[in-house]
Amino acid sequence: MSVLAKIPLVDLKTQYMQIRDEIHEALDRVMDSAAFIQGAAVRNFEEAFAAHHGTKHCVATSCGTSALHVALMALGVRPGDEVIVPVNTFIATAEAVSHSGAQPGFVDMFENDYCIDPAKIEQAITPRTKVIIPVHLYGQPAELDEIISIARKHGLAVLEDCAQAHDAEYKGRKVGTFGQAAAFSFYPAKNLGAYGEGGAILTNDDEIARVARMLRDHGSAARYHHDFVGYNYRMHGFQGAVLGVKLKYLTQWTEGRRRAAATYRQALRNLPVGLPSEKAHVRHVYHLFVVRVKDRAKVMNALLQKGVECGIHYPIPLHLSGAYAPLGYKKGDFPVAVAAAAEILSLPMYPELTDGIIEYVTEALRPAL
Repeated sequence: MSVLAKIPLVDLKTQYMQIRDEIHEALDRVMDSAAFIQGAAVRNFEEAFAAHHGTKHCVATSCGTSALHVALMALGVRPGDEVIVPVNTFIATAEAVSHSGAQPGFVDMFENDYCIDPAKIEQAITPRTKVIIPVHLYGQPAELDEIISIARKHGLAVLEDCAQAHDAEYKGRKVGTFGQAAAFSFYPAKNLGAYGEGGAILTNDDEIARVARMLRDHGSAARYHHDFVGYNYRMHGFQGAVLGVKLKYLTQWTEGRRRAAATYRQALRNLPVGLPSEKAHVRHVYHLFVVRVKDRAKVMNALLQKGVECGIHYPIPLHLSGAYAPLGYKKGDFPVAVAAAAEILSLPMYPELTDGIIEYVTEALRPAL
């Protein structure tokens, strides 16, 4: 492969070209029906996504953040409440809590899998805590048995953040089916991505689903009848159409990611790189392939010089972000997440990665290590 090769962190174009005709046909159907907001394409996707997980309800939303927000509201979270959130996650998880008027209670991560550490959850629970949000980060399921046991002990709800974990499994069962509700993101770069923004809530609870559907549509179950103040969080018809096509390929694409991850492990096994763990009782879906390196700036520069894109997910633990400075956390808090944030590095990951590309990435890494 040429030294000037350009290896993207995520390759959306290659995937699109493989399903281009199906996508255009689905979009044409939306155009022909003029159902641009919600409509049949969205309803069909909701039914298919719920069936894919074996759940009763899927409530499509405008994005993953709105899915989290609506789910929290449907779970009864209100101003003055607290919600347990891992400190190592994208800010949307905490933002949704803030949008609900509640306060995030941050918890450190488990060093081996980057997910929330169940052993530290109970320390963060207060009389105001209402919900625990485990984030299945990078595609690796959090330790759901322990988390749900803690939640039951304290009378709390569990809202799974599955934004990076489409098709992941915990002990043979798909994530998104363990808590009272689950939120998904369909941001374009996700394992199941729309061609714009999109999100969804999964739940087996009829009342949560009913309230969530109303919240996403101005508090309305019937047009112009608004039972409470809601939001404009509806999914566009085009996104429902795209997701309906792509859902059929999700299992195939997941296996492509897992094959790429296995190839990375083999290629990197003799280099001084911290490889991501995959616990024996889970099915990791590798939304991201995150390694740990010393002198990260040097390594990133070496990769970029060879035309290899890389990223950091996430460079600033949430307690150190400006948005949550008012909560009063300090730099010494959550030391596991802080240490990881200085070393984590995301390598290119997408289902179409070839062995040749992974070999090229490895050889680009070697001299910097």
